Amino acid sequence: MPPTDASTGTPFGDGEDTLDLRLPEEFVAQFAGARLAEALDDLLDHVSTWGPIPTPVGRFQLVPVRVEHDLPLIKRWMNDPVVAPFWELAGPHNETESHLRAQLDGDGRSTPCLGVLDGTPMSYWEIYRADLDPLARHYPARPHDTGLHLLIGGAADRGRGLGSALLRAVADLVLDRRPACARVIAEPDLRNTPSVAAFLSAGFRYAAEVDLPGKRAALMIRDRVLRGLM
Repeated sequence: MPPTDASTGTPFGDGEDTLDLRLPEEFVAQFAGARLAEALDDLLDHVSTWGPIPTPVGRFQLVPVRVEHDLPLIKRWMNDPVVAPFWELAGPHNETESHLRAQLDGDGRSTPCLGVLDGTPMSYWEIYRADLDPLARHYPARPHDTGLHLLIGGAADRGRGLGSALLRAVADLVLDRRPACARVIAEPDLRNTPSVAAFLSAGFRYAAEVDLPGKRAALMIRDRVLRGLM
C-alpha cells in the first residue's frame, strides 16, 4: 500500500524501493561545471561552521565526524543492543566505518556529526538533504528539505528528555542556518516509539506512514512557518 497523508488519506507515491537517487537533471544543468562543484560543497550550508548553541540542557554543538578519531565511540554506540535493531550497523569496525565513509566521501548531501553537549560527545547525528536522498521517492519532497537522524549514545542519557530538547534545538538550528530550507524532515522507525515520541515533543508533526527499504517509518515534519507554535 503506498504511503498516505495522515490528514487527507491521499497517496504519496508508488512506494517503490530505491537504492540510489541521482541529483535532478535540472539541478545539474543549473550548476554546470565550476558552479556545480561549488554547489556540491555547499549542499548543507557548511554544517562545520554552524558553531555552538545554547539549549535548555546545556551548550551544544554539531561536530563533523573524523573517522580516525571518532570511530571507536560511534561503533560502541551502534553495538548497543537497544540501538542495533534500528541502525543495523552492529558488528566489527568495517560496518560502521563503511557507513561513515560513504557520507564523508560522497557529494556533500549528508554530513555525519557528533553531538557535543557541554564539551562531551554524547550523540550521533546525520544532517542530510532529504530532497536529494532516496527518501524523496517516498514522500512529496520540496527543494532544500533537510533531514535528521539521531542516536543518543549512552543509556544514562536516554529517557530523560535530552533527545526532545536537542531535536528541537537542532531543527531550529537547521532553519536558522539554512534560510532556503522550509522544513526539517525525519523518518524514525514506527517500532521505535520513544524516538517517535521525542520528535513529537520536539515540535515535529506526524505527517504519514511511509514504507522505506527495511522499515515502516513515521514521516515527521517541523515546519518553519509553525516553529513558533509547536
